[in-house]
Amino acid sequence: MIPDEQVVTPISLSLAPYTGAWTKDEAAHLLRRSLFGPKFSQIIDAVANGMDATVTQLLTIPSYGEPLTVSPNESIVAQGSTWINSVYPTNIVDKQNTENARRESLGAWQLELINRESLSIHQKMCLFWQNHFAAESTFDSRATYDYHKLIFDNAYGNFKQLIKDITINPSILVFLNGAQNNVYSPNENYARELLELYTIGKGVQIGEGDYTNYTELDVQQGAKILTGWTIQNFQSDTVASASSYFEPTFHDTTVKTLSAHFGNAVIPNAGVNEYSNYIDVIFQQPETAKFICRKIYRWFVNYDLTADVESTIITGMSNTLIANNYEIFPVMEELLKSEHFYDISVRGSIIKNPLELIFSILNSTHSVTTYDLATNYQMYLNTYWLAGALGMNYHQPPNVGGWYAYYQAPSFSKLWVNSSYIKLRFQFADYLTIYGGIDVNGNKFAVNHFEFLNNLSLPSDAIQVIEDMSTVFSAKGLSVIEKTTLKAVLTNGLPDFEWTLQYNEYLADPTNIVVSDPVKQRVALTLAQLFKLPEFQTI
Repeated sequence: MIPDEQVVTPISLSLAPYTGAWTKDEAAHLLRRSLFGPKFSQIIDAVANGMDATVTQLLTIPSYGEPLTVSPNESIVAQGSTWINSVYPTNIVDKQNTENARRESLGAWQLELINRESLSIHQKMCLFWQNHFAAESTFDSRATYDYHKLIFDNAYGNFKQLIKDITINPSILVFLNGAQNNVYSPNENYARELLELYTIGKGVQIGEGDYTNYTELDVQQGAKILTGWTIQNFQSDTVASASSYFEPTFHDTTVKTLSAHFGNAVIPNAGVNEYSNYIDVIFQQPETAKFICRKIYRWFVNYDLTADVESTIITGMSNTLIANNYEIFPVMEELLKSEHFYDISVRGSIIKNPLELIFSILNSTHSVTTYDLATNYQMYLNTYWLAGALGMNYHQPPNVGGWYAYYQAPSFSKLWVNSSYIKLRFQFADYLTIYGGIDVNGNKFAVNHFEFLNNLSLPSDAIQVIEDMSTVFSAKGLSVIEKTTLKAVLTNGLPDFEWTLQYNEYLADPTNIVVSDPVKQRVALTLAQLFKLPEFQTI
C-alpha cells in the first residue's frame, strides 16, 4: 500500500462548477487570486456567503474617483481638483512641470485605488489588461488617463469592442506609432502588435514570413487598413482634452487582401469603419479566443500550460468566450467557479508580482493612509516608485510584451524573485512591518499591527493567531515547524498563557504604550518572519 504522503491525487481538468468543500482554504485562495490582499474578515465572510455569492460580488465594477492635483508644479488646476479635463500652460517650462505633476498624480491615484479596493477583482483585471496592452505613459497625462479609464470601464466587458476602442485610442496611437501611419508612409508597428500581442498571437514560424496564425503580408495589409487615424490637442493650452480622429486624406483606399490564415478575406475601402471591419475578421478566427484565454489562465490560475490544460481548460474557456460574443465576464465567472480553479495543484503556483507583494502586506493588515490629500498622495507615489524598484512600474512596462514574468518561459513568475529582487522584497517587508514604513514628514504608511490583530478570530490565543496568519498569508498553509517557530516569536518563547495575559492587558488599556508597545513589537516581528517564508511569496 502507498503511504498517504505519496498518494497522488489526479488534477481536475474540468470547468464544471466546483462542488467540493467550501472552507477558509478555498475562500482564501479565491480572494488571493482576485484581490491584492484579502483581510481575514473577508475570508470569513466569503466562507459564510458561499462561492457563488462571493464570485458575483468579485465580478462587480466598483465606482472610482479621479486623479487630483496635489503638486505645486501644477499651474492650471487648483489643489485638490482633478486635471483630467483641463488645458496645459502656454509656457514650455510650465507645461513640462505640469505634465510631471499630473503624471505623478496618476501614479499615486492608481496605487490608492489598489490600496482601497473593495471586494472586487476589478483592480487585478485592470493590471492584467495593462500587462496585455503594455502601454507606456504618453506626454499628455489626460490621454494616459483616458486609456486607463477605457480599461477600467471594460475590465470584464467585450474583448472585441475593447480591441476596437484601443486601436483608435489616442494614447495607443502615440505608443505604437499609429498616429504616424498614413498612405504616404505606412507604419507597421501597431498592425504587428495587434496580431502578435493583442489578438491572435504569432505561433511558430512555418515558412518565410509565415507564422502559424498570420503572415508578414497580413501585417503589411493591416498597416494599410489602419492608415488615417491620428491625434490632436496633445498638451493643448486651449483644448481641454487630447483625442484621436480619422483623416480621410491619410487613408489608403485600395482593396486589401489577407492571407489564407484569414481565409483570404478581402477588406474593401470603408474609410472610418475599415479598422473595425478588419478586427471583425481577426475575431472570426478561433485562435483569437484561445490566445486571450491563455493569458487569463496564466494570470489567474497557473503559468504552466500543459497539453492537458490546453485541450480541456483553454478550449473550454475559448468556447465560452466565442459563445458569448467575446464577453469576458462569462469566462471569468466560469473560471472562478470551476473545479480546476480550486485544485490543490494550482494553489501557490504563482509568485506574487511586486504590487501583489506590497499590497498583500498592506491591504491584509487594514493599512491605509489617513492623512491630508498631499501627504496621502506622496505616500502612494513613494510606494509606486518602490514597486518600480521591485520590477513593476505600473505605467511603464519594460516593453510591448508587458512584464517578462508573464511570458518568458520557462521561468515566468520566478523572475520576480531573482537574486536581485528577493533581497529587496525582504527589505521592503521589514520596512513596512518593523521599521515604521513609508515616511512623509514624520507621517507613516505602514502595517497597522493592532487593526490586523484585533480583527483575527481570537487575538488573545497565540495558537489561533498563528493559524489565522497562515490562513491570510499562506497559499497552502504552513508546516507544524513553521507555525511553532512563528508562535515562539509571537510569545517571545514564553508559555502561551503569557501572550493571553499580555494581549488582555493591552485590550484593557489600549492607549497605554507600556502595555501596547510590547504587543505591537511581537506582532511586527512575527509578521516580518512570516513575510520571509517561501509560502508568503506565492498566491
